[in-house]
Amino acid sequence: MYPEIRAAVAADTSPDLSAEGFDLAAHREKVRLFNLAQPREEVAEAKDVDADGVPCRLFTPADPEDGVIVHLHGGGFVLNDIDVHDGVCRRLANRARRRVLSIGYRKPPEHKFPAATDDIDTVLTWLEQAGLPGPWAMHGDSAGANLALVGVLRNPGRFRALVLIYPFLDPTASFASYDLEGIGFDRADAAWFWEQYADRSEWSHPDLAPLNATNLHTLPPTFVATAEFDPLRDEGEELARRIAETGVETVAVRCLGQNHGFWRHPQFAASEPLLRQGAAFIAQHLA
Repeated sequence: MYPEIRAAVAADTSPDLSAEGFDLAAHREKVRLFNLAQPREEVAEAKDVDADGVPCRLFTPADPEDGVIVHLHGGGFVLNDIDVHDGVCRRLANRARRRVLSIGYRKPPEHKFPAATDDIDTVLTWLEQAGLPGPWAMHGDSAGANLALVGVLRNPGRFRALVLIYPFLDPTASFASYDLEGIGFDRADAAWFWEQYADRSEWSHPDLAPLNATNLHTLPPTFVATAEFDPLRDEGEELARRIAETGVETVAVRCLGQNHGFWRHPQFAASEPLLRQGAAFIAQHLA
């Protein structure tokens, strides 16, 4: 790991989410308020919208070009929200020079699978009628990348580009990168998030585990980023290989020295270059 990532892992004080009696609601609120207190870039407008009952936030940069980037936030399906990702969505809108629509999908354990994927479908139907200039791209990180991929697979032909940042795809944790140690996220953490998201009997469903999807050939040009010291590394790279084998234009990058979660945090040197890569890929295909 690069020195700044090593230092962040050593200083990590994240709580044990699986501890008996853990107050998940209080933790979510603490994280939300912390992120809202961080410096954020200016955009021309950041407007909360109701997409047929699904809360969203629309970020408009100065002098935007046509196109909307639909963003799904990460957090193991369980954590984070529009406010937590407010800062990175502003950065994405400014770099891509496109509007970004951040979806506040329902989260488990209160709302299990397929609530989140159903919310995405609702938002996409709303977006068709909202009068925003197309075309569209889909974007997500971690569990949000899972939801972004599933959303595009469930709505073939609607998107010009797809960007996935270290996607969370495999409930069985069967890839070798889960054996990495001392990186701030492990197999037990992954299992807890999947258990909150859905019953084990549903873990093979392609809308939950999209490595099982049989329609990867319907995807638009796709960009996949992974991190070298991330248990999700191998499943993301396997996804990229499978998409490429179908003939879909596929670009995949591995960010050396990084661990899971770095992309959203501008204090890490690799965050901004990766964000710009994803924005440029989208701009290339929405032009």
